[in-house]
Amino acid sequence: QVQLVESGGGLVQPGGSLRLSCAASARSFRDYVMGWYRQAPGKQRRLVAAITSGGNVDYADFVEGRFTISRDNAKNTVYLQMNSLKPEDTAVYYCTGGIGLHDYWGQGTQVTVSS
Repeated sequence: QVQLVESGGGLVQPGGSLRLSCAASARSFRDYVMGWYRQAPGKQRRLVAAITSGGNVDYADFVEGRFTISRDNAKNTVYLQMNSLKPEDTAVYYCTGGIGLHDYWGQGTQVTVSS
């Protein structure tokens, strides 16, 4: 069973930055498509960003150039660098991935943007 473990969430002021990490216990990580979703209280879970095994990336419109998804196959880890954070970015951020994007999910990490 593949496990995805997120880290890096926390409390940050508006305009600040955070880097989320997701470590995968998967031998075939380099073949996986990986992504980040987020879910704010009372709202649906939404895709934030995704990266294919070949390194192609896709972002939600609301990212507006502020976030960068990347991966390190040697470390079995995917990252989400978040800059210029806004209060509306407050949510639980989930890592997901696999041969199909939604094969496996992490437990989530809380990101709170507040002054």
